[in-house]
Amino acid sequence: MSNTTDHIFQSLRNGAVPNVGLDHFAVGIEKHRGEIHRILELCQQGSGEIKFLRGGYGCGKTFMARTAVLDAQSKGFVTSFVVVSDNDLHFHKFDDVYGKVMLNLSTPSCPRSAFGFILDQWVAKIEDKLIDMGADEDAPDFDEKVQQRLQQELSALTGGKAPQDFIRVIQTIFELKQEGNFADAGSLLSWLSGSKNISANVKRKAGVKGEITSTDALSYLRGVLEIVKAVGYSGLLIVIDETETILRMRSDIRHKSLNGLRQIVDCASDFPGLMWLFTGTKEFFDSKKGVAGLAPLDQRLRFQQQGKFTSLRQPQLELKPFDENRLKDVAARLRSIYPSQVSFRIQAEVTDDFITNLVDKVTEGFRGDVGIVPRQFLREFVGVMDLVDEHDEYKPNQEYNFTPSQNLTVHEQAILDQAKLQEEDSDDDLIPVEDSW
Repeated sequence: MSNTTDHIFQSLRNGAVPNVGLDHFAVGIEKHRGEIHRILELCQQGSGEIKFLRGGYGCGKTFMARTAVLDAQSKGFVTSFVVVSDNDLHFHKFDDVYGKVMLNLSTPSCPRSAFGFILDQWVAKIEDKLIDMGADEDAPDFDEKVQQRLQQELSALTGGKAPQDFIRVIQTIFELKQEGNFADAGSLLSWLSGSKNISANVKRKAGVKGEITSTDALSYLRGVLEIVKAVGYSGLLIVIDETETILRMRSDIRHKSLNGLRQIVDCASDFPGLMWLFTGTKEFFDSKKGVAGLAPLDQRLRFQQQGKFTSLRQPQLELKPFDENRLKDVAARLRSIYPSQVSFRIQAEVTDDFITNLVDKVTEGFRGDVGIVPRQFLREFVGVMDLVDEHDEYKPNQEYNFTPSQNLTVHEQAILDQAKLQEEDSDDDLIPVEDSW
């Protein structure tokens, strides 16, 4: 557990969501995790599904998405966690999406670019199957039988929809590895994973030209998915985080990306065993620049609410903002697992009363908005425990004073700037901030 907890606290010091150990301080999302589990079970039964996490800044969308990745892997899924960038990921370019998915493909034993590992597992299973059927692995024609079987299996698994280039490249990767040419085999594996920087000489060995196109990318993803399942994994979870980045794109690119998202939604059911999970802000779903501005997509994803009641089972899974009790709960859990040789001091100095005061001070620093402070609060809280752990004379109740860190998100900085403006306007010399927009 020490390695896990060390990673948890180091990530929180950096203001980031840890990649492991989220179970130790996941609070208030039990029902949401249950819904994700329900969708994953549908995928295990042969369904192709899609889900959208909806919520404001600071409500824990990335945390929930990371938790979904860990939960999916515990259920035997291969996963891929992709963060949207307005510079290099446009949803109408499916080859871009495919390349990012493949780059971040992950299993518990291979945390990144895992397809090579998965492909080796699949080839080994085919070899074992041939041997069980009576083939002699030392015979001169054994490798040829493996190549033939690779093609037969892929054609059967994909219903004949696997691109011929996909099949040829996999056969050539196997052939090159048998020859000991691991460099070229690795280059072809990179090509198969969406790389656009492979030499023509290497591609010529597999009889392919150019790169995987946007038109073909989803067919390649289908082939990858079927190999994943053929190895014995439950399926594939693809997380696309910070989808609201689309809102910052140029209007024509934004419209094409939204339409690309619509295409992914429409074809999700054609990929048995695949779950897509997107995260986005309310503005992304509700504004005319976002989903609401593309009627066909809005009709498919529309968020429904009756009073204060919403269903977890609709396309958009809403995450509520943090409140004071939830923050205190998270802090108490982190305090209980903090790795220290003097844990008695942590418990004695970082009391429940101090946690309450810390919540109040951090919240006050951000205009009383509890919903956006979790990242800052957790960073501050870990910093206090670090000081208690390192300095015997440190007394947080006497020494601590909150000052917002310099490493703020755009949204946190905007809230902070508004707070400063309100202080400057308190003598009524200026128009109140709320009325000046």
